[in-house]
Amino acid sequence: MTGVLYGVGVGPGASDLLTLRAVNALGKVDVILAAASPKNDYSAALETARPHLRSDARMLRLEFPMTRDRAVLRDAWRVAAEKTQQVLEDGENAAFLTIGDPLVYSTFGYLIQTLRERAPHLPIEIIPGITSIQAAAARAGVILCENSETLRVIPGINSRDELEKALDGADTAVILKAYRNLPAIADALRATGRLDSCILASHVEQPAEKLRRGLDPEQGTPPYMSLIISRKPVSND
Repeated sequence: MTGVLYGVGVGPGASDLLTLRAVNALGKVDVILAAASPKNDYSAALETARPHLRSDARMLRLEFPMTRDRAVLRDAWRVAAEKTQQVLEDGENAAFLTIGDPLVYSTFGYLIQTLRERAPHLPIEIIPGITSIQAAAARAGVILCENSETLRVIPGINSRDELEKALDGADTAVILKAYRNLPAIADALRATGRLDSCILASHVEQPAEKLRRGLDPEQGTPPYMSLIISRKPVSND
């Protein structure tokens, strides 16, 4: 009998924000799959989940390089899928840990796509997690959407024009990956009248958490785990 792969969202970074389902799943697994960069041994997801892991669980590191080179990425996904398949074929249950939710800008998506192509018979269970979007809004006390309002999630790596267009059409916008492309993000926020009212949240629910209103490019590039929440300016008409 093959093992089960659990894609476990561990939330934004606080150990007490894992769901009961996630904690229960972690108690069943023999192997913990931790995604990490080849240049970095630290795994935020692993540290967040550590209090809930079995003492005898085996750790297996899966490397996902920080690059846009599709050939390099495909090779990394293949290797990760091969390692995961071997674990499951050996009858062991495994959990792939991911900060936030497994299906929101997560390497887990690439892993399961590759694994399903290689071994569609292997069982996969996905356990959702609290995203940084929800956590940041809760910490800042910001209503994300109500009534007929729209909520739009935007990747900060987009061009200035793409960012402005997306911001202009949303009641509330959340810009993820806000540590990159800062000049374009600031220009788009300024053009849509959102620069001074937006909220920049970094390392939400982690010891280094920081929230501030407004985005000032002169203050430098925000940390890796940063996002921006922006409500549509209230019209004076």
